[in-house]
Amino acid sequence: MNSTIFRPSRAVIIGTGAVGTTTAYTLLLRKRVAEIVLIDINHDKAVGEALDMNHGLPFVGGVKVWAGDYSDCEGADIIIVTAGASQKPGETRIDLLKKNAVIFDEIVKNITKYNQDGILLIATNPVDILSYVTLKVSGFPANRVIGSGTLLDSARYRYLLGKHKHIDPRSIHAHIVGEHGDSEVPVWSLANVAGIGLEIDEEDKQKIYDSTKNAAYEIINAKGATFYAIALALDRIVTAIMQNESAVLNVSTLLQDYNGVSDVYLGVPCVVDRTGVREILDLPLNEEETILFHKSANKLKSEIASLYS
Repeated sequence: MNSTIFRPSRAVIIGTGAVGTTTAYTLLLRKRVAEIVLIDINHDKAVGEALDMNHGLPFVGGVKVWAGDYSDCEGADIIIVTAGASQKPGETRIDLLKKNAVIFDEIVKNITKYNQDGILLIATNPVDILSYVTLKVSGFPANRVIGSGTLLDSARYRYLLGKHKHIDPRSIHAHIVGEHGDSEVPVWSLANVAGIGLEIDEEDKQKIYDSTKNAAYEIINAKGATFYAIALALDRIVTAIMQNESAVLNVSTLLQDYNGVSDVYLGVPCVVDRTGVREILDLPLNEEETILFHKSANKLKSEIASLYS
């Protein structure tokens, strides 16, 4: 008799705000996992969101969704954390730091009571610092603590470059690295289409970079929050993990002597598979980009130091 017990794939989403629920809905529609668990400090909100999604199952099928508690993290493949204080108009991601670091300490300790083997995917801002906090609190290996990083920033960058060049953004190869925030670095030296460098004048480069960097502020000022594109970015990371893709994605990970930067989480191209971050790819940054990358790292390291001082 075969004693192997089948365990359905499971994603737990902590936080049923706009990002968490849109991510859950995206995973549901695309059937990335067999089970989706919603956890929120406001349990009634999680119950309502799960019920609303369940009413759509006759149209899509194949996924079980429920509102749970931290015990449902047991056996989960991926735990996505979107909970925390949200960014308000005029507020930077760093302004959120102290509030969310306290919240995360409690969340991560609750997760690790029940799960020691899954992958923690962090989306709450400031995402790079909170990914570092999660690493320290969880005791997990760094490959299994992943921040959404500059995946969304790079998508915005590619969209704007594609719009400028009248080329499908999926055919644009370009990276934003560093902080997911105001010190992010556009890697102009490596931006290309089919291996051909992009000819863009300095004025247009500045406009594209400013629009990339300030996109979240523009959206927050217009409608209060960003959630569609980040949900798609999180779905992309989940897919790379669950399907063991070995996909190259600009996620936030712990760096050690990366272009001279160590002991900080920043967004860089990584190979993502079922183990999490399998490999970190060294981008050959030019001198100006390296200087800016170091500035981004030093900014975040200073903020981290303030937490642990």
